[in-house]
Amino acid sequence: MNFTRWSARLPGTQRRAAARDDRSSVPSARAEYAQPETTGPRPPEGDTHSGTHGGTGHDPRDDSRGEAPRPGGPALEDLSARDILGQLPALVALVYGPEHRIAYVNDAYAAAFGPRPAGATAAEAMPELDELSLLPLMDQVLRSGTPRTVKSRKARSGNSYTVTCTPVHRDRDDEADGDNGAPGKQSRTSKGNKSNRGRGRGGEGGVLVYAADVTDHAEAAERLRASERRHRETAVTLQRSLLPQELEQPDDLRIAATYQPGGTDAAVGGDWYDVITLGAGRTALVIGDVMGRGVRAAAVMGQLRTAVRAYARLDLPPHEVLQLLDGLAAEIDASQIATCAYAVHDPNEGRLVYSSAGHLPILVCDEDGTVHRAEDPTGPPLGTGGWIHTSGTIPLPPGSTAVLYTDGLVERRSEDIDEGVAALERALSGAKGSPQVVCDRLIRSLGVTAEHDDDVAVLVVQHPARSGADAELFHNASLDLLGGIEAAPRARAFATGVLTSWRFPVELCDLGVLAAGELVANSLKHGTPPMRLGLRRTDRRLIIEVTDGDDHLPRRRRADPADEAGRGISIVATIASSWGSRRTPGGGKAVWCEFALPQ
Repeated sequence: MNFTRWSARLPGTQRRAAARDDRSSVPSARAEYAQPETTGPRPPEGDTHSGTHGGTGHDPRDDSRGEAPRPGGPALEDLSARDILGQLPALVALVYGPEHRIAYVNDAYAAAFGPRPAGATAAEAMPELDELSLLPLMDQVLRSGTPRTVKSRKARSGNSYTVTCTPVHRDRDDEADGDNGAPGKQSRTSKGNKSNRGRGRGGEGGVLVYAADVTDHAEAAERLRASERRHRETAVTLQRSLLPQELEQPDDLRIAATYQPGGTDAAVGGDWYDVITLGAGRTALVIGDVMGRGVRAAAVMGQLRTAVRAYARLDLPPHEVLQLLDGLAAEIDASQIATCAYAVHDPNEGRLVYSSAGHLPILVCDEDGTVHRAEDPTGPPLGTGGWIHTSGTIPLPPGSTAVLYTDGLVERRSEDIDEGVAALERALSGAKGSPQVVCDRLIRSLGVTAEHDDDVAVLVVQHPARSGADAELFHNASLDLLGGIEAAPRARAFATGVLTSWRFPVELCDLGVLAAGELVANSLKHGTPPMRLGLRRTDRRLIIEVTDGDDHLPRRRRADPADEAGRGISIVATIASSWGSRRTPGGGKAVWCEFALPQ
């Protein structure tokens, strides 16, 4: 088969054939264009004459179209398609017919895969096309007459190629031109005529395969993807290591939490949660979100979480904790902003006292499925400064469930965030089961998948309603103290009767009575009325608490041998599992201690 007849169908050969005809029929025009300065008419826009081979005169306008020869060099129309394709560094192969029989492969193709016999089918003689999954694509190109490109296909040799398959056409009239290498007639293939594509009218279709070696680019892209994966894995590992490895489980609450990083296209953010036991049965609940992505956001999150735990140990009201955290966030990174909600649960009050710094509202679902939203106003995000945060309350009765969450759970690009919160309310009203089950159901109901575009943190808190034998493990008793010399004996007698009725061992009863007497004596000496003694037992501990009207917090100190006072708090700290004090909202204080119950 004569390659020149096939090359006449390649892009640009039709124009070269027309140019040859024009030169033979209009010699005067060629001579006119060869003059440095011309006074004749301008050539037509589509004319491609550029002077004779090796001539010195040329039209500068032809240079802008890339058609004019350089001085001393050959004209483009004097080069055959075989010469051009043979010198390309890309891999080129020409096949024809429905069986894709080989018509030509260039030197680069032969160097990459070896020489290929002309006339053999591609399926038999070109296994590399099957490795690159190109044979079905070539069939499609041959049928449709439309070029197709596949990117970065990897061969068994390890090299990667971007391959373009272009349909070409050979007229049967070309056979009449003989096999002498003449260019033959101009193709009748028309870009605008769909019936002439592919096999064509009276002709036979072929496919030109053009493969560029993109191995270096593919390897560089893979190294970049591997680096991004390592960076993301580092951020995820850091993020998870900074979150609680095991949630504290208070006596009166059941808690579960989940954290899910964003998909592979989303960098890890700074979402976090925490549960902090404050003593005397009280529990702090924290949810937060550092704006930004990557290791930096995770590092800032870790510092804020550590600071929250430190401030929580001071047993301050929620708004004071956020006030301190706001100043610290500005010192950590003035350009980094975070939102946070901090809530405290007291089993004696049956509610959450909370404060929010720009965070989404806490949701509470009653036992009957009614969902309440914490509506009190929130302050600006942490790190902005210049704002006085306030505390609000929301009921958390037995049988209810509270949910604290970050914006990744409810925020979608296509809808307002209030719609996402409303969807969460609907999902929460029907979610039943353990806290972990509720977590999983909320994640599924809100459509959060492994490819989610943002990280998500959810904290579910249940206040179980107890009955029967389980309820017998939880008791409360209290006594108002009027002061005077009879207050301490009355407190010891009350504690003895209550602890005995709760069937504690004698040794624990004695320790409890001693601790109650010391706390009451300390309050009588340093506090002011009203005073109150409270006893509470759970399934795991005994809690003794004394409140009074003075906000001066006691501290443990070493008493000299000659001192007649100052040993009460030291005695309590020695015999109890833990002790502490805090200021109460009314302006007084509470001093408490705990004893672990034998299991």
